[in-house]
Amino acid sequence: MRFTFEKNELTTQGSAERNCWLLTNGLGGFASTSPVFSVTRCDQGLLIAAKSPSRRYTLVHRVRETLDGETPTPVSFTWEYGPEWVCEAGGARFTRRFGMTWGENTSAVTYEIENHSNTPRTLTLTPVFQMARKGEPPQEKLEVEVENGRVTANGLDVYVRSNGKASALPVHFETLRYPDDEKDGRRPTGLGFSCRAFSLTVPAGERGELEIVFSTEKTDRTGAEIVAETRERQRKLLEGSGFASPEARELARAADAFMAYRASTGGKTVIAGYPFFGDWGRDTMIALPGCALATGRFEDAKSILRTFIHYERDGLLPNYFPEGQEEPRYNSADAPLLFINGVWLTYEKTGDGDFVREAWPTMKKIVEAYKNGTRYAIIMDGDGLISAGEGLDQVTWMDVRVGDILPTPRHGKPVEINAYWYSDLRAMAKMAALTGESGERFDALAERVKRSFNEKFWMEEKGYLRDVLSGTRADTQLRCNQIWAVSMPFTMLPPERERRVVETVGRFLYTPFGLRTLSPEDPEFHPFYGGAQVDRDMAYHQGTVWPFPAGAYYLALLKVKGNTKEAAREVRRLLAGMPDILREGCVGQLPEIYDGLTPGPSKGCFAQAWSVGELLRVYEKLEEIEREGEHDA
Repeated sequence: MRFTFEKNELTTQGSAERNCWLLTNGLGGFASTSPVFSVTRCDQGLLIAAKSPSRRYTLVHRVRETLDGETPTPVSFTWEYGPEWVCEAGGARFTRRFGMTWGENTSAVTYEIENHSNTPRTLTLTPVFQMARKGEPPQEKLEVEVENGRVTANGLDVYVRSNGKASALPVHFETLRYPDDEKDGRRPTGLGFSCRAFSLTVPAGERGELEIVFSTEKTDRTGAEIVAETRERQRKLLEGSGFASPEARELARAADAFMAYRASTGGKTVIAGYPFFGDWGRDTMIALPGCALATGRFEDAKSILRTFIHYERDGLLPNYFPEGQEEPRYNSADAPLLFINGVWLTYEKTGDGDFVREAWPTMKKIVEAYKNGTRYAIIMDGDGLISAGEGLDQVTWMDVRVGDILPTPRHGKPVEINAYWYSDLRAMAKMAALTGESGERFDALAERVKRSFNEKFWMEEKGYLRDVLSGTRADTQLRCNQIWAVSMPFTMLPPERERRVVETVGRFLYTPFGLRTLSPEDPEFHPFYGGAQVDRDMAYHQGTVWPFPAGAYYLALLKVKGNTKEAAREVRRLLAGMPDILREGCVGQLPEIYDGLTPGPSKGCFAQAWSVGELLRVYEKLEEIEREGEHDA
């Protein structure tokens, strides 16, 4: 898809900075600015380098540009195979393009200048550096060294190379302002500095090319090469996605941004979201079926699952990965269960029994740990259902804690955890045959879980499932978590109950942007997400709209309507606004969240892996249904 923002959308700073773009490098590093090449939060810049997926550093904040001292006026911004701008000033016009090397901490900006005036025109580029841990802008002036094209500060290096005329500048510090951070209650300012400028003078009536390359290592590659390779890679991601619809192809390309290499395991992982998050276990397991399997990246899927096999402890998987000597955090009751689901879905796609046998010991450890009990009070009760969470620990995806307050306490037996548990037991029963073991014990336990689940979670008078079994008011709150009891590969509810769940979720929780986390009729519903951290946390799972559960909703809707072509047409109609959703916020991406009452501008992470992955699964299913019978016609 081609997204274009014309001059009238770029003339006022407020509207121009409402959106952004994202390029990543497969290491956890990335680059992002607004459509007018400005930076509105400290977690953005032209080179956020990664030493690992969770250790990232903002080296280059932005590039200041002048044409003979005049700030160029933006004419257009286009996103198709990468970001591209047209700007003009004083009879001269330039096209700016940006590229980022896959597998390296290297980025480049190129300029094609056309001087239509009667006098020579000089374009001057002044990089503004930050040289700080991502999200932690310096508040005091740093010691800066510049030598042989290398800028060093705060123990960090960046090499800068340009074909323009280089000019040494006195180190100049300036206050960087972050309006998007300020409105979220984060630190509104930081420090940046400049120390070099690069310029090119273009004679009247002629053209010229100027470029600047930033890298953590010395490189001889030109900016033009880096930009060309970036654009070619993006083109191949779009055209080689295998999807028919433009929206699905765009999402398949978006999924690539989250794939990253983790040196600690020598394998792949998934970045949960940009610009804030690293690679988290729960997010990875939810995103994997869409971002890796639906896009045909089967070897990447296996590599990701192997990364988590490496870190399994006590039947649990990391919710947050270790860095250096830091210990992993295992506070996730869902990641291990979703790991088993990921192995099953990978086997369904690939038929790779060898991989199932490789993962089998880990999967058995998970099942036994959940049956007999493990950390965070995760244990199977006598009814076969899984209970999890105690004290101030939050172990489901609704995991916010504000001091000693749990805005969404779900200690007890959460509905989606038990939906995952049942589906896993059925999958284990089927995969057992590949290992030479009997699956009968898994099937027998699954039958017990099914009886208990229907008896204890279903509320006939309300027509939907309890959110949790805890003996508190939280049990009967209408939340989106029940949708996974309909959409998982193996489910427990009779068809009529599945239909009623989908209808109830659709009536109270569905929006075209995603599902509300709590019914608007609930007294604890928070209609808006924003403000200081405590205000945001109190709203995070208390009504805020999340796109990723909508994937399960659409799949469940297709299922209860028989996966017919008419059902596919209905879901297509519901997805009609996807091009506009992809244009808003981070262009070509799906965000983390929206306001609960009236979803409008996206909030939270501007690009979220599980949002992209879960909607990709919907498009995959739609195209599968639409292809059925076409060869017989």
